[in-house]
Amino acid sequence: MVQMDEAARLTSRMAVPKKSLGLLELQIQKLMRAWKTIQFDLRPFHFIFAADNGIVEEGVVRQSQDITYLQARNMMLGLSTISCFCQSNNIPWLVVDVGIKREESVGLNRKVRQGTRNFLKEPAMTAEEFQKAYDAGCEQVDEAVRQGHNILSFGEMGIGNTTTSSAVLHALSGISAEFIVGYGANPAFPEVIQRKRQVIADAVRKYKEFLRTPQDIIRYVGGFDIAALCGAMVRCGELRIPFVLDGFITAVAFACAAKIHPDVARVMIPSHLSKEPGMKYALALGGINEDEVPIRAGLALGEGTGAILELNILRTMLYTVAHIDQMAHLEAEAMEACRAKSS
Repeated sequence: MVQMDEAARLTSRMAVPKKSLGLLELQIQKLMRAWKTIQFDLRPFHFIFAADNGIVEEGVVRQSQDITYLQARNMMLGLSTISCFCQSNNIPWLVVDVGIKREESVGLNRKVRQGTRNFLKEPAMTAEEFQKAYDAGCEQVDEAVRQGHNILSFGEMGIGNTTTSSAVLHALSGISAEFIVGYGANPAFPEVIQRKRQVIADAVRKYKEFLRTPQDIIRYVGGFDIAALCGAMVRCGELRIPFVLDGFITAVAFACAAKIHPDVARVMIPSHLSKEPGMKYALALGGINEDEVPIRAGLALGEGTGAILELNILRTMLYTVAHIDQMAHLEAEAMEACRAKSS
């Protein structure tokens, strides 16, 4: 409670009309309250969990699965949008390969398997495979904290992962696939969205009796990237390490993580509202209203691009609060010196 009061006290020192910074003020307060002790130096790290998905066999996307490998490689070479976003903001990043469909790995090798199975035919992964991907996410958080990073952000890469995310959200929420399944990377092909909806509805119906927990749901109809993201977010909740959410896929992982550990929502800071229709439902499952999301830019790329933009906002706000607090202390010291001199 003391920390909450301190966060409010610090932001109240800013020389602005009350609530004139709106959501930005609320976000910086949430950031400061997430830490065990308030800090004024933002030390971020960005993770991209990459994996392929066996469900692409069912015609739910038109893109080649090779894109996952090629784009993940571009990320590590600094040739992708997300790597440019990170480089321009001096934020270190890493691709964590938890299941790209290639024998060779990209970035950090935590490959569970070369892609999940086709979940319309069989569960996407075994219990052991789920745990391995989940633990890979936890491991990255532990290592980042050990290196001194105090805020993390998460992105993903994987052809077909809007289908796996929609399936997880459908199973977790019970909301009809008609409302939560979007076009993903195929807006020009309405037949693809119809196929996605049908595949998701059929698969969730098939496994209904086995989908008792978020972990079960990810295991049966999710992806290795979602499992790793979920593990990373739960670990952030346990350690009280704030993290920045990106778009739809990370929002679904967040919804699962928030069901597993109640402190996850306290340390999660949203960045942008994805064009995917399921985004607002995923946030709501974690107790986050869409009005709490600051960026409305029509983003739908993934990778964590929105999260990096949000880190810029947080860094700017944290600098402002810290600078004004420092000036206030100097002013108080000067006034105290004047009073001592006059007496």
